[in-house]
Amino acid sequence: MGREIPEHPVLFVRFPASQVGHQQAIVKPSVSDKYDFEGELAIVIGERVRHVSRDDALNCIAGYTCFMDGSVRDWQRHTPQFTPGKNFDQSGAMGPFLVTPDELSSPSDLALETRVNGETMQRGTLADLIFDIPTLIEYCSTFTELLPGDVIATGTPGGVGAARKPPVWLNAGDVLEVEIGELGCLCNTVRAE
Repeated sequence: MGREIPEHPVLFVRFPASQVGHQQAIVKPSVSDKYDFEGELAIVIGERVRHVSRDDALNCIAGYTCFMDGSVRDWQRHTPQFTPGKNFDQSGAMGPFLVTPDELSSPSDLALETRVNGETMQRGTLADLIFDIPTLIEYCSTFTELLPGDVIATGTPGGVGAARKPPVWLNAGDVLEVEIGELGCLCNTVRAE
């Protein structure tokens, strides 16, 4: 996306109420017209870990799934902390399946594609991640204990709506798909709050 590569991962939290599942409606907040899409890979933690090394990090994964990090851009940029723009109720999604590590040949070989109303907006491979999966798990487990069911979203490829000229924002009735190779296709329709 043309930004300087950070020294450390940029992290923020998403609260449970901000997420829905596959084929459930995601909600465009009434307070903003800058509701954006970010297709991502999500890692679901399978065991309690703290200070796990990158060499052992893959052993704590229960599975992988598709993730749509719906972002309300104006609220995200109110301050340097992203929390408000990432936590509107039902603004993000995850699913449709949890694919266990033994079912994947290599997560870094997976291709990710995000489509809005059938038009491809984002395309990349997980090999393009700035911080690979073991690095993300090692980093997060250093400052907090990771618990079974915790989710780490890995980041998004270029092509998000805010970076397009002109910008592309999600609106009620739009159909959003995040497809990641063997993980399936997460599909959600946007509805107005």
